[in-house]
Amino acid sequence: MAKGKIVKAAGAISLATTFSRILGYIKDMILAKYFGATALSDVFFVAFRIPNLLRELFAEGSMSSAVIPVLKESQVKHGHEETKKIVKSLFTFILIIVGIVTILGIIFSPIIVKLIAPGFIENPEKFELTVLLTRIMFPFLLFISFAALTMGTLNTNNIFFVPALAPCFLNIAIIILVAGFSSFFLNPIVSVAVGVTLGGLLQWLVQTPQFYKNGFQFGFTGFHPALKKIILLVIPTTLAMAVNQINIFVSTIIASFLPEGSVTYLYYSMRLIQLPIGIFGVAVGMAVLPTLSQHVAEGNKNQLAKDLTFSLKFLFFLTIPSTIGLIILKEPIVNTLFQRGAFDITATFNTAQALLFYSIGILGTVGSRTITATFYSFQDTKTPVVCATVGMLTNVLFSLLLMHTMKHNGLALAYSLAATVQFLMLSIFIKHKINEISFINIIPSFVKSTIAALVSVGIARLICNIKPSLWLHSEQMFLKFIWLVTAIGIAVSIYFLLCYLMKHEELSYILKKIRRHK
Repeated sequence: MAKGKIVKAAGAISLATTFSRILGYIKDMILAKYFGATALSDVFFVAFRIPNLLRELFAEGSMSSAVIPVLKESQVKHGHEETKKIVKSLFTFILIIVGIVTILGIIFSPIIVKLIAPGFIENPEKFELTVLLTRIMFPFLLFISFAALTMGTLNTNNIFFVPALAPCFLNIAIIILVAGFSSFFLNPIVSVAVGVTLGGLLQWLVQTPQFYKNGFQFGFTGFHPALKKIILLVIPTTLAMAVNQINIFVSTIIASFLPEGSVTYLYYSMRLIQLPIGIFGVAVGMAVLPTLSQHVAEGNKNQLAKDLTFSLKFLFFLTIPSTIGLIILKEPIVNTLFQRGAFDITATFNTAQALLFYSIGILGTVGSRTITATFYSFQDTKTPVVCATVGMLTNVLFSLLLMHTMKHNGLALAYSLAATVQFLMLSIFIKHKINEISFINIIPSFVKSTIAALVSVGIARLICNIKPSLWLHSEQMFLKFIWLVTAIGIAVSIYFLLCYLMKHEELSYILKKIRRHK
């Protein structure tokens, strides 16, 4: 029963996230067309790192991880009415604390930009524009915090699709502002920042109908006792998110000293690995947290161990072909999605190389998310902080070692090495916490997925190589899109066929669920 819940929830989140990612790539294609890999695009991507970091710290990351276990525990032990009171108290707390942080962020944006992009200080025009964009985007933090609270509440009630679909509206807002209104701004890049803030507001508002439909309300109230527990969980969770985000910020700071365009190469390649991370890694992590939290509240460790092992096998079954696909098809993918307008062949090559090194860390990243969710289900937020801190130090060390010889590629590789180290540490600690877990059981499934992915993606590469010149220029975008989609479609079909022939356990489970619903 729990497996079915996890698969169903992960499927809903993956579907909604896929829509969001598609819109995200359309947004990125538009940004690439309008701004390319230039100093102007570097300014926006650096400015967006700041509210995006705070979003991870105060909103989507820590909110979901700390709130869902406490709300689920309240539902199991005290009922729905008490849970509603906790949510209202949380809304009041967020409005006050995040509201203050937002105001301070707008005031002290120049200092923040100096810290995050010291390489921009020597160029006053570039620096002032980064400060302006940062100030415009800071209210995004408050809106996205409300959106995260709404999402966490709905997830606790096993509602996943609408919250996962909400980020689509962030991308829609940016697309409309850039494509339709950028010419109205003195500097067109400002339109992107305005789109980010409006998108954050929409991301919250589209979830509110479901929120009210399930009996919850926004409003002002006093301090609920459960809020203290949430705050105590949020603090170490926020620290864990902080050190994870520092990995990205280290790359941004160092990249600001590298040749022009380096920040942009890293941004677009990171966006591409966010596809499997978002669709599969985040989806499984979000889907499994309410179920695991319920097992912990009920004291059912055996079922928790089984569901965690299944979740990891299911996660790798979905993620391995994506990882190998990004590595082997990196040039056709980057060329098709981004090479147009100001984004030339040089930008494609440099972005594809960064994509290769970032992709090495995908499995470690998605695996860490699921195991971290397991720690959160125990309301243990301290262990992930320790593992994330070691990962951060690994990233800093290798970034400094590799930046001179490998330039921006060294930063991407350092990030992947850090993600792998963090995953291995989390695996060791969770084994000590739940002795019933057997990671050895994952190996057969992992090997089958890897073999099937190598064969299927290898065939896709051969299809792309039939016309190698197609991936060298910026024209014939429709033909390239059809060619690439066809190659990927054939690879996906071959992957599932090979997994079926090898009697892959996770595929068999999915097929069994599909037959039951016919």
